[in-house]
Amino acid sequence: MTALPRAPFARVAGMLLRGVFAALLVLRRPRPIHVHGTMLTGTIRWVGPRRRSGISWIDEPPPTGEARIVARLSRSLGLPEALPDVLGLALRLAGDPATSEADAGDIEFASTGRGVPLRYALLPVRRPESARFGILLPYRGLRGPVLLSATTVDGGPDADAWRLVLSFASPLGPWRPFALVRLSRTVWSGDQPRFDAGRRVLPGARVYPWVRALRQPSYDRVQRRRLRPADDAPSTPEAPAQPACTVGASAMD
Repeated sequence: MTALPRAPFARVAGMLLRGVFAALLVLRRPRPIHVHGTMLTGTIRWVGPRRRSGISWIDEPPPTGEARIVARLSRSLGLPEALPDVLGLALRLAGDPATSEADAGDIEFASTGRGVPLRYALLPVRRPESARFGILLPYRGLRGPVLLSATTVDGGPDADAWRLVLSFASPLGPWRPFALVRLSRTVWSGDQPRFDAGRRVLPGARVYPWVRALRQPSYDRVQRRRLRPADDAPSTPEAPAQPACTVGASAMD
């Protein structure tokens, strides 16, 4: 089994990161990084993994096989598009309106590598279509740590539709596709949502104590001034979500 960091070390690193983001917040308000974002809406459609991940959200899709989704695409440093930047892609998984289910959870991707060890490195890229998005910190599933990735199948955020394939993997294992996402740009009404994968955890997943200790202090420092009930209520897109995609070939803010 892959050795994982311990919480005491992560707590120290987490407080150091909190100090860094507190300093950045003095210079760049209201968001120290990923200041400007593009909102997208669409759907996620499960295609079924050949092997179970140990996270029910991945392994047990809804009866319809698809769900609504909201996304925010952003550039970490806000550099001009002609220059490479670390890109962020945050997904908010909507609940089931028929049962008044709350939002299912957030996933926060950043442009990384795909193999080992580059899947644990932030990599600047110019265009979202060429990025391999991943999560640096694993979820805790019933079978052990689980990483997620998102890669473009076709289209892009500037096209009529942007299709990506979602995959999961163990820390050192191969990527296993399990869902297709279709996104399109939308006109957003109100403030763009703030994503927090540590507090809005995927159904069936848990957060390792060392992961929470490492990431949550800086998130709470950046977002605490807006931790009011109204801030967690999602704004709504003025344009409706696009129809579900058909199965074909395969951001802290």
